[in-house]
Order: sequence, then C-alpha cells, then structure tokens
Amino acid sequence: MAETPDDEPLKQLDARIAEAKKAIAPKPRKDDHYSQASIGWRMVTELVAGIGIGFGIGYGLDTLFGTRPLLMVLFILLGLAAGVKTMLRTAAELERSAGTSARDEGE
Repeated sequence: MAETPDDEPLKQLDARIAEAKKAIAPKPRKDDHYSQASIGWRMVTELVAGIGIGFGIGYGLDTLFGTRPLLMVLFILLGLAAGVKTMLRTAAELERSAGTSARDEGE
C-alpha cells in the first residue's frame, strides 16, 4: 500500500500519543509499605476472628453436650488468647521489617 500525504500527520500523532502514555503511566505500588490504619485493622481483625472462632466452637460443643455456657466461655477465652498471640506475632514481624528497612536507609 502506498503512503499518502495524510499518513505523516497520523504517524506524528501516534508518536505523540505513545510518549504521553509513557509519561502518565502509573507507578508500581509498593506492597512493602503499610499505613498505620491498615496495620491496626489487621490486628483488630485477627483478635475478633480468634474470639469468633472460639465462640463458634464453644457454642457448638455446648449444644452437642448440653453444657451451656461452660464450653462457650472456655473457648472464647482460648480464642482471645489465640488472637492476642497472633497480634503479637504480627507486631514482631512488622518490627523486624521496620528494623531491616531502617538499617537499609541508614547505609
């Protein structure tokens, strides 16, 4: 196919559009950075999930054995302990990663 005189402006326009797309391309997200709010919500969710699972298991066993509310209270306390343990593990993990990034920035 032969080039027509109208092809040159179209090629220039295509080149300008490609340059503009490169200039406004979104920067990749850094998944290493978490806001304090998201860390807080993660910890609250871990705690509530532990209590909720403990409640569910305790209520189910109480219904099965007819010991209401003995096992429910016991498993809620176990769920609370598991939730707190998970929160502490998350806090230690975040502290380790913050210490690593602080050392990297200091060098």
